[in-house]
Amino acid sequence: MNYMLIDLNQVLISNLMQHLKMITKEQTMSEDLIRHMCINTIRSNVRQFRSKYPNIVLCCDSKHYWRREAFAFYKSQRKHDREASGLDWGMIFDVLNRIRDELRDNFPYKTLNIEGAEADDVIAVLTARLSAHGNILILSSDKDFGQLQKYPNVTQYSPILKRFIKIDNPTQFIREHILKGDRGDGIPNFLSADNTFAAGERQKPISSKKLQVWVTQDANQFCTTDDMLRGYKRNQMLVDFDYIPNEIQSKIVSAFEETKPAAKEKMLTYFIDKGLKVMIESINDF
Repeated sequence: MNYMLIDLNQVLISNLMQHLKMITKEQTMSEDLIRHMCINTIRSNVRQFRSKYPNIVLCCDSKHYWRREAFAFYKSQRKHDREASGLDWGMIFDVLNRIRDELRDNFPYKTLNIEGAEADDVIAVLTARLSAHGNILILSSDKDFGQLQKYPNVTQYSPILKRFIKIDNPTQFIREHILKGDRGDGIPNFLSADNTFAAGERQKPISSKKLQVWVTQDANQFCTTDDMLRGYKRNQMLVDFDYIPNEIQSKIVSAFEETKPAAKEKMLTYFIDKGLKVMIESINDF
């Protein structure tokens, strides 16, 4: 069976940000406008890929996730960045959560929202489990999914870039990611302290020459101090999907097996109730 795994929040928020730039002064940020944008985003992507990937899974971010428990500075800067944006993110997330529940209750897709897990975890676990039995499309612009191309039959498409993302060497990709960390998620490079970004400090530099060598070696070969090895293992736990806790993996697999999509007939009533007339005309796209 072929599956389309949609990184729901990432796809909806990135598309929403693009559309907000085009909103005129006469328009206001409203629940109806956000809903229309989100449902239309799903419609567009499903229509584009459904013929090859007919089994669709909406992968959601839980409100609480295990990486924050494991690493206190994980994504800690995002709240500050959102406050500085001038947008009402409280309202936006409230609406997105309602839309997520509406999709779960009215659309013919599995919607997975697992306590303690992010969409990344859901996509990673399902990809590892399903890729040997069919083709997988990961719909997301998140570069972290490049490591999942180590599995057979896995493709990633970025709706924002409108192109497929191809990683030639997934093993080297994840090793480099561990070494360099992920500033967007508040994870410093493996040489730097946990609170580097939170404290506004600079990371300890890694030369490109050393990086080229280290990505080909086991950590025990180049981690010459306890702090280096600790930093490597910290980043490995946070960015390498092979280190998702077993408890989280089990919850994802159970939810996938137990979740039933809503009947497709429910969409029409939903579109009527929400005043989504344009979607009624395009209902066969879903």
